Amino acid sequence: MHQVRIRPSRETLTGESADVYFVRAERILEREGMDPVVTIEVFSREDALLCGMSEAKTLLAHVLEGVDPSTYSVEALDDGESFGVKEVVLRMRARYRAVGLYETAILGMLAQSTGWATAARECVEAAGDTPVISFGARHVHPDVSDVLDYAAIVGGCVGASTPAGARLAGLNPTGTMPHSLVLIFGDTVEAALAFDRDLEPDVPRIVLVDTFRDEAEEALRVAQALGDRLYGIRLDTPGERGRVTADLVLEIRARLDQAGYQHVKIVVSGGLTPDRIRYFKERSAPADFFAVGGYISGASPIDFTADIKAIDGKPIAKRGRIPGETESPRLRAVDLAEWRT
Repeated sequence: MHQVRIRPSRETLTGESADVYFVRAERILEREGMDPVVTIEVFSREDALLCGMSEAKTLLAHVLEGVDPSTYSVEALDDGESFGVKEVVLRMRARYRAVGLYETAILGMLAQSTGWATAARECVEAAGDTPVISFGARHVHPDVSDVLDYAAIVGGCVGASTPAGARLAGLNPTGTMPHSLVLIFGDTVEAALAFDRDLEPDVPRIVLVDTFRDEAEEALRVAQALGDRLYGIRLDTPGERGRVTADLVLEIRARLDQAGYQHVKIVVSGGLTPDRIRYFKERSAPADFFAVGGYISGASPIDFTADIKAIDGKPIAKRGRIPGETESPRLRAVDLAEWRT
């Protein structure tokens, strides 16, 4: 998996986005002249697909830049690895004041991205051999849409709609055309012809066919207009018209094939969830791609916890936890020098 390097924001590096008690703890320890070497372990109480670790490594590479490498160590799992309940995914040994302020950021990076990646994996597993594309950017703040799309690709999506998110994953963005383009042209075929005329040859010609007329009729009209240049059509029938159904996909495939357009792919979108994807698969609806938005972007974060397990080499833990380092054979040493951008 492509390992992403997202430069930390100023607010993250300065601690302005940290829980304020970490800021206060650092100030107190500085004034008291205390800065012990701590071992911190990060784990979750859920099974999930890890994501956000690349971003966390990049953050640690920046905050520990200039610190004597012999005074710290980092071990971690990688983005795209599954982990179990209470399995340690990250272990840091460093002076507390070097890393303590960044607990909020690290946990947040892991929680949000792991939630998105895990939801994407659910969709991908439901889809089986049918590829899934991430279309969730419109459901999140634009400042994190790239991270969302990267997480979806970690979860198994073959593409993402935003250029920034696809770039993080080392891919080209995937998309069709907006309804607004069709509405402005006033006709699906006219919009498709302009799309074909004006965009670079390497952009797949995928056309929405649910804006004005019956989807099967529009699919045939577009196929006749573009011929071999048409890569595919996308179905996004709104709920007011009954959404996309398995029967509709079957009909369109049959009509395209009968007219000699077997090469035209069918992209199904519109409120897809793992259950909806399974509905299409169980009815053998010949979708070539599923485009998923809100199910991935709206996934709940996966809760992570960070525990101090040793101070200056002495095992310690709060009540309910076992003091000392947890046996974690899957952790691998991280060379932070490779993560500085």
